[in-house]
Amino acid sequence: MSPSTPVNDGPLPPPVINPGGTYTLQSICVGCKVYISRPGPNGTTEERVAEILSIRDKPVNPYARRSNDVKEEEEADNKKPEEKIEFFVHWDQFNKRLDDWVSGTRILLHRDLEWPRPKAPPVKKALNGTPKVPPGKAPPGKAHRPNNLLKAATSNAALGTSPAPTPQHSQIFSISRASSSPAPPSLKRKVPHDDEEDPTEEAYDFDADADGDMEIDGDGDLETFDLSLTDTGPDSQEPPPFSAFSKEQEIEKLRTSGSLTQSVSEIARVKNLNRLQIGKHEVETWYFSPYPKEYAHLPVLYICEFCLSFFPSPFMLSRHRQRCNLLHPPGNEIYRHEDISFFEIDGKRQLSWCRNLSLLSKCFLDHKTLYYDVTPFMYYVMAIRDSAGCHIIGYFSKEKESAENYNVACILTLPHHQRHGYGKLLIEFSYELSKKEGKLGSPEKPLSDLGLLSYRAYWSEVVVELLMEWDGDISIDEVAQKTSITHADVMNTCITLQLFKHYKGQHLIVLNDTVLERHEKLRKKNRRRIHPENLRWKPPVFTRDQLRFGW
Repeated sequence: MSPSTPVNDGPLPPPVINPGGTYTLQSICVGCKVYISRPGPNGTTEERVAEILSIRDKPVNPYARRSNDVKEEEEADNKKPEEKIEFFVHWDQFNKRLDDWVSGTRILLHRDLEWPRPKAPPVKKALNGTPKVPPGKAPPGKAHRPNNLLKAATSNAALGTSPAPTPQHSQIFSISRASSSPAPPSLKRKVPHDDEEDPTEEAYDFDADADGDMEIDGDGDLETFDLSLTDTGPDSQEPPPFSAFSKEQEIEKLRTSGSLTQSVSEIARVKNLNRLQIGKHEVETWYFSPYPKEYAHLPVLYICEFCLSFFPSPFMLSRHRQRCNLLHPPGNEIYRHEDISFFEIDGKRQLSWCRNLSLLSKCFLDHKTLYYDVTPFMYYVMAIRDSAGCHIIGYFSKEKESAENYNVACILTLPHHQRHGYGKLLIEFSYELSKKEGKLGSPEKPLSDLGLLSYRAYWSEVVVELLMEWDGDISIDEVAQKTSITHADVMNTCITLQLFKHYKGQHLIVLNDTVLERHEKLRKKNRRRIHPENLRWKPPVFTRDQLRFGW
């Protein structure tokens, strides 16, 4: 690029908007934002803005019965032009999993159309090839980082105070439970008073699979122990700590941003499957999954619920079921209680089955990118038993040799089994395996949005339950050793629940009334639990040759 290339440092120009009735369906391109009719609650129809991500001709199912071919051809000839084209759209302010293919008949041409924003102007470069930075601005890739430590020290010195020290893992904490009346001044432990509940305080719904929720409340007269080093001055532009987020802010962030992704190219991929039929359940897919191209864009993809093979028509599935003799996941049953079983499967021994499982899970996990490389993983599949066999509910995978001591690589509860507490059961089972191994475990990052909510709910329940049963003082390290949850996850859970208090130079763990009430509410639900006495499992040991993959 020439050094004399002009540069526009001002804001980008606003997008061009065409009023309704001045454009046609054929003029709509990828990146445009249009109004589309969408089914609303209670049988109503709403008009919502959506961004066009892809355009295609309406596909024809090549696996339909031949007797219907002539009828379909006649219907295709009589279709209007807007019925022959489909748009893949992302609904404004909706989660990415709700992206869907819509027919051209649902495009509202009488509403305004917003054209894509123009691309950013090229960056002017100096003679040595580096970008020229305007005066007063930070170079690209080096964001301005305010000196929070210096500002905090200066403000503390001016006020004559010192910041509260950070608690260590081995530090002993006193456990205090909230009471309806304040404690006498002579007591060592400070108990928070019961203030009137602030109507602005909201509850965090942390449970993605069960129906429980966990409310975060900071009631009490004690000083809240804040581990963040952000600037609290009036000129601070730093985001607030996690515990300061309201329910609306957090849910809005999860709802609009969707799941985390490891590959930027995965974001641009459009959903290629509409629905899956697994046994007697028919579910809608959420994300792109790399199934074979000839099976893409089918109305329904039929999957054998035992071997997970996929077929384009119900006739081919029924013919397969006559030959398939598999009635449970192809592994060793290591746990059984009532109608729930867990199977351990080696990805190297059951290559095809584990690949089919990864293909299926990719339809509901946006951040999962690899599915061919299954040999370095062990799969633990949860199934429910009946007279017909063992039906898959969910699973989690685990690296055979994890350098970061992750106890879960990927975890999923199938959509038609969600909201029944199975997600927490999978998480609890993964930590039971970590207890057998004598290690601390944590899930591999990044987590999906529903996975993050489920783990937060499980950590909160387990930590509060242990603190309720514990008699005497306790340290973070003792909590981690008892639960097999890492120190960082225990610390984050305590900070999120606002359990840390600093009073007269001492660190206390205070269980306020709100936390106790929520824990009692969860305890009364009597959810499914893992019974360690029914686990028949020894940690697998692999040699160096067995851990060589891909050679």
